[in-house]
Amino acid sequence: MQNIQLYIENQRIDMFKDESITLTQTIQNVRDIGKIFTNFTKTFSLPASKDNNKIFKHYYNFNIIGGFDARTKKSATIELNYLPFQKGKIKLEGVDMRDNKPYAYRVTFFGNTVDLKDVIGEDKLDALSWLDTNFTIDYSNTEVKLRLQNGYDKTVDSVTYTDAIITPLIAHNFRLYYDSSTHVQDSRNLSFQGAGQKNGVLWSDLKYAIRVHVIIKAIEATYPSLIFSTDFFNTSNTRYHNLYLWMQRKKGNLIEDDQEFTSQVTGFALTVNPLFVSTTVVGDVLTVESSFTTINFTTVMSNTSILYDILIYRDGSLLTFIIGISGDQTDVNLPFIGNVEDGDLTVFVRGTSAVTFNTFNLSFIDSRDQPPQQQDIGAAIAEITEIIQFNPTKNVPEIKVIDFLTGLFKLFNLTAFVEDDGTIKVQTLDSFYANPTSFEIDEYVDVTKNKVEVALPYKEIIFNFKGTKSLLASVFNQLFNREWGSLEYNNNEALDGGIYKIQVPFEHMQFERLPDGTGGTPQNVQVGYMIDENEQPIKGEPLLFYSIYNNSSPRSISFLNSLGTSHIEIPETGNAGYYIPSNAVSLSASTDDTVLHFGLETNEWAPSENFDGTLFEDLYKSYIQDVFNTKRRLTKITAYLPLKILRNYKLSDRFIYNNQTYKINSVKTNLKTGKSDIELLNDV
Repeated sequence: MQNIQLYIENQRIDMFKDESITLTQTIQNVRDIGKIFTNFTKTFSLPASKDNNKIFKHYYNFNIIGGFDARTKKSATIELNYLPFQKGKIKLEGVDMRDNKPYAYRVTFFGNTVDLKDVIGEDKLDALSWLDTNFTIDYSNTEVKLRLQNGYDKTVDSVTYTDAIITPLIAHNFRLYYDSSTHVQDSRNLSFQGAGQKNGVLWSDLKYAIRVHVIIKAIEATYPSLIFSTDFFNTSNTRYHNLYLWMQRKKGNLIEDDQEFTSQVTGFALTVNPLFVSTTVVGDVLTVESSFTTINFTTVMSNTSILYDILIYRDGSLLTFIIGISGDQTDVNLPFIGNVEDGDLTVFVRGTSAVTFNTFNLSFIDSRDQPPQQQDIGAAIAEITEIIQFNPTKNVPEIKVIDFLTGLFKLFNLTAFVEDDGTIKVQTLDSFYANPTSFEIDEYVDVTKNKVEVALPYKEIIFNFKGTKSLLASVFNQLFNREWGSLEYNNNEALDGGIYKIQVPFEHMQFERLPDGTGGTPQNVQVGYMIDENEQPIKGEPLLFYSIYNNSSPRSISFLNSLGTSHIEIPETGNAGYYIPSNAVSLSASTDDTVLHFGLETNEWAPSENFDGTLFEDLYKSYIQDVFNTKRRLTKITAYLPLKILRNYKLSDRFIYNNQTYKINSVKTNLKTGKSDIELLNDV
């Protein structure tokens, strides 16, 4: 018999003398392989003693102000014979009353991996404000073009995140194509055939993508109690580190057709000494120290057809404005009532299209004097640019943080448990089961009864992605009557049982290596597009993909800063390539055959090569094939495990019984008696 000690937030809890605690432990159950489990107990009772009433703050009395908050779990520790056994959380379930007096508190103990849901709750990715603090960039033709060729690097707390944000060749609204013969203006033809043509991918067709590793770090920064180990989440693991999340929160354009852009006018210079007022320039602010009656402006435009507005603020409040003008203007008065009083003036221009003011001059006039006195202000720099601030939290897909993490765990068949130092150890299931310690348990087993059962409760396992609605993936589904990147595994046998589904909450896009529309020769460019079969924009599920820096030769493509203008050759001089999306880590299977599919698929870039490093092959196969093995059995035994085993075994270890080695499927232990109901899976 063991003596049990329970501590809640470091306070010793009184226990009933005959109360037992039954602890169930499992990391991945053969009956439910898609879920990650934790240690938990059946609900047990604690006496409503004087000390326990104090710790639980007389929870039965709801009139107490600042009482015990049972809505959240509390840190707890279980000791056996005063030796550390388990750390976790305690949840207060309720209070049993007898004769209107408290008799017992009902509680449940949970293992530490439950912390994930407790800490994160229902938060979505847009709650990760660390992303905005450190990775907010402009969204403009200049920045999009730059990040297409060079990733955005950022150092945060002495850690450098390389290529944290990139522009992949994934269009959200059009199908991109390549035709070396026909170059229609404003078409999304990527063929570059020298200066003068006006075809190519428009900068606003593209959206940014963020490295998944940066999101993991943002989760750690946002929730300081969550610290993930680097067993899997590390920068050397290309299967993980090369993975990106496309930042599409809504379908279609990030910039609306009628979206207005506002820019401050800068670079003022005084051209005439003031006679009526003292005006100084400090930075981009005009400081006026006495009043005057009139402001007029003169502009010379780079494009006279574009409408624009002029707005002037005094001390932060709108003073005067004029809207909807176009073309060159000369000595046009800005409307306002009364006089312009002294203050700090700032000037802005606004419009829906990019335009440069070749000349932007202001004049301050005081008509109260005769002749009127005038202060001219010129040499200003004025330009409307199609730039918006790109905040990651406003553009990441709408998915809960816990669902995003769970999706990654399912995708890569990861396990997680909390180590003694609080680190959440994350590793693949195969890594978890590697290097076990073995414990011989024959002498502790009740040999009078045990059971040997079928270990396989289902006939087939289906692995798939929630979203395969983008154009090529949807066409693939119809042509082959199965989902792109999925796998239906049944060990090539007709078996009895149900069907088990492992689905990840991500979009899985089929990319396209573009052929030349003239002749059909594959070109060295690969693209994606989030459009449906009718070539209309769709939102899709959160899209994960691998990014590859394409420096193949030849590789030139056409890029448009705006419609109706000459295209730009990408890569530009001084750049070696640009980012293309892929479902494979590499363009060559001989370099790296890792892919983001569950099952084998023809590689979009190199159809003749065998990219067989699938998610199933590398991360699920050994466990699943063992489950389907005809020799695999689920053995149920009862054993009275001594303290030296109870305190030291891990679920990754092996039990040796009757000269056979077994993996541990689950253990249900009465901590007081040591009686354990154990489910074992024989090694095959």
